Amino acid sequence: MANNTEEKKSFGARFAARLKEGWRKFLVAIKRRPQMIPLVALVITFLVYSLNLMHISDTTAKIQGSGMGLAGFATMLFSILSMVCCMNAFPYRKKTNIPMLVLMFIMVGVIIFADVYYINCIYAAISRPDNPIVVTQSTAYIAYAEWYIRIHIWMLAISMALVVLLPVYSKLIRKIKTSVDVQDNGSLETIDISGEN
Repeated sequence: MANNTEEKKSFGARFAARLKEGWRKFLVAIKRRPQMIPLVALVITFLVYSLNLMHISDTTAKIQGSGMGLAGFATMLFSILSMVCCMNAFPYRKKTNIPMLVLMFIMVGVIIFADVYYINCIYAAISRPDNPIVVTQSTAYIAYAEWYIRIHIWMLAISMALVVLLPVYSKLIRKIKTSVDVQDNGSLETIDISGEN
């Protein structure tokens, strides 16, 4: 019984040590490449939009507003291109590529414009005086599409804020201690390498 308790404790201690070491390695990677934070934010933003593309496609097919399909296509295309620009704007251990950074901001601006245009098309369809689109249980995907596009806009804004604030929080991240403390480091005796005659 005592052996089982000791094994459980040792397993718990090993698991905690592995978690701690994994977290330390993660922090080391972030300290070396803090530009991964806005890139990951852009990837998550793209995934939120693309995973809810079914609601957006159904809404486009139902409303059939002018330019809705083009707005959705532009959002997908420029989302992918903005991630590529973000990777090229912050090369590893090199200065920021300003043209790529500016191009990324322009592309994100186009995405936000396309999203706002799409939302306006939804409002125009449900509020038009003749034959308006009524959102019922069978057409609830219209409300979902509008909601997810709004979330997409907010996530894009957060991603761009992370890009702008990158110099600030990268300095703070670098101050986090990630070095491993070696025990009994100061108790080693001085080794004489001069040689004996």
